[in-house]
Amino acid sequence: MKRICKAVLCIALALGLVASFAGCAKMNYITNGTIQAINEVKSGDWNKSSEAVSTAAAANDEGDPAVIDEFQAGTYGGVEFKGIDDVIKYYADAYNKTKAKKANFKNEKGEVVEMYAFADEKTMEVKDILVEGKSNAVIDKLIPQLLNALYAPTIGGLHPCNAREPENDKDENGESLMTCRVTSDDVVTANVKDNNDGTITITMQPKAVNMSRVGLDSQGKFYTTLNDIGEVVEQVDALSWASGTTEENCKVNYKGGTVTVKIDTKSGEIVEADYNMIAYVVVQHANIAVVKDKSLSATVDYRCHFPASKEFYDKVNCHPVN
Repeated sequence: MKRICKAVLCIALALGLVASFAGCAKMNYITNGTIQAINEVKSGDWNKSSEAVSTAAAANDEGDPAVIDEFQAGTYGGVEFKGIDDVIKYYADAYNKTKAKKANFKNEKGEVVEMYAFADEKTMEVKDILVEGKSNAVIDKLIPQLLNALYAPTIGGLHPCNAREPENDKDENGESLMTCRVTSDDVVTANVKDNNDGTITITMQPKAVNMSRVGLDSQGKFYTTLNDIGEVVEQVDALSWASGTTEENCKVNYKGGTVTVKIDTKSGEIVEADYNMIAYVVVQHANIAVVKDKSLSATVDYRCHFPASKEFYDKVNCHPVN
């Protein structure tokens, strides 16, 4: 029972993350997934756990170092960049031009709906999952299966993006997300590369944030983040804390992610982009049933590539109308 409850704690958090990304924190997703997990865990493979270093905990102690090359002033693709302010302004202008474009899509129901023309394809991985500092082969196998069953990605516009239909793309305060909110104060650093083909590539690293909210902080201005997963955790009646509060015991530290965009200097529009978000999750002092004062950590790797491929359109059954 103790081992099964450890699995429940781990999987419940993972499913909470999935539900948040999908824009749906309904707890029956968590309940059904947990029941499925418990049935599979009963196979008896639990003695295959091994010691591991908590990547999430370590990341929280490392500060916010640059993971990309530092900015170098110069002229790239015929455009002069004197400082990071110029880089961010150029990105924001390209973002606004690109996200303003709309197109008709045939959605999953066969309806023709206006959506963002420059659409993405998404992948998400929950990895480095540790319960009490230990990894487990069963958990590592189950999480991808549960993600495939419960996380249903779809296309969307340039991030942050809460809805693929422009009129519905708003933050939690009801303000539109159709225009870029990023400033130079939101990045660790940024750089520019001349591709010598009429395009330049801008790479930016957002500053670290704990419990990011979409559109409202340095990470949320770049990514469609999880918002406050504490709100999801508090809906789990079986979960309590051995000490402290949800805010103190549940951390999601976003750091080390990058945004890379290729911009056509003639049109000023983004022609290719990769939004790679990394979130380090740590939960401590958790009680579930007979399991008391336990910890969990995991890393969420969320990647969005633009433009979406025909294969991804086929996968999500949503296609542009020619």
